[in-house]
Amino acid sequence: MAEAGQTPAITRRELQFENEHLKVWKTIILPNQPLNLHRHDHGRAIIALTSGSLDVIDETGEKIGNYDWKQGRAYWLDADPPGTVHGDVNHGPDPIEVIVVELKKDS
Repeated sequence: MAEAGQTPAITRRELQFENEHLKVWKTIILPNQPLNLHRHDHGRAIIALTSGSLDVIDETGEKIGNYDWKQGRAYWLDADPPGTVHGDVNHGPDPIEVIVVELKKDS
């Protein structure tokens, strides 16, 4: 169990900021602790705080893609196709941390 003031060692999202235009969160994906199935209805920028490789899986667990993040780099990801969900899996030895800046509507 985590001590007082410590963040638990689990895969998670931590809200950083939200307004009517965008939502910003930090995602931490620990090795072999997949991020739950989810979807993105709008485009988003990813800022890699750590380097690492993520497999993207669909609801059946089938690999449908891969991201190779480099620390300090920013990336753009379009909205997910309608009716789809995905999860993110870190098979590496270290946690992967990114900041996600998601638009609330398409421009």
